[in-house]
Amino acid sequence: MTRGKFITLEGIEGAGKSTVALAIADTLRARGLRVRLTREPGGTPLAERLRQLVLERGEESLSAEAETLLMFAARAIHLDNLVRPALERGEWVICDRFTDATRAYQGGGRGVDAVLIEQLALSVHLGLEPDLTLLLDVPVTIGLNRARSRRQSNGEVVTDRFESETVQFFERVSKSYLEIARREPQRCRVIDASADPDTVKSAALVALQGLPG
Repeated sequence: MTRGKFITLEGIEGAGKSTVALAIADTLRARGLRVRLTREPGGTPLAERLRQLVLERGEESLSAEAETLLMFAARAIHLDNLVRPALERGEWVICDRFTDATRAYQGGGRGVDAVLIEQLALSVHLGLEPDLTLLLDVPVTIGLNRARSRRQSNGEVVTDRFESETVQFFERVSKSYLEIARREPQRCRVIDASADPDTVKSAALVALQGLPG
């Protein structure tokens, strides 16, 4: 059986990853392909429990290094129980965030040592890398305003640990994402996510055309 493709979506809050993921899934299914939508941190029941630990604003402090370890613990569970089995069954896996998010948020945003992140990635990935990564690039102020509007429309009041971060934090994250894309142009495609949703979805679908299947 032919192995499926692994597509990851990256970007700051409000970039529109969920909308693009659904559009990609619909297009692939129309081609007769089996598709699995998932996210990180999370994706499986146990990994989702770790997601809550990472995101919730509890009484105890969580260091940047501890946060990074929790991210990779959730990732290892996710890869072992969902991503790798799905790919082996020939499914296309579309994942909202992956290790580039750790590189950008914990590395660029929080200043965690890049060597530590890459050592953990080497151990957890076991050779698995995305076939294609779509970086939805949006100015920080636009992305945060979108995220705030979405919370309000959903009736949400409490923000998680990341959504409550400063603009400067997200500027560092955004810069780190773009540096990753420049280092790996064969894998990463940068999409202007400040455009209207239809234009963004069209650009994402064009980026898929280079993948066989």
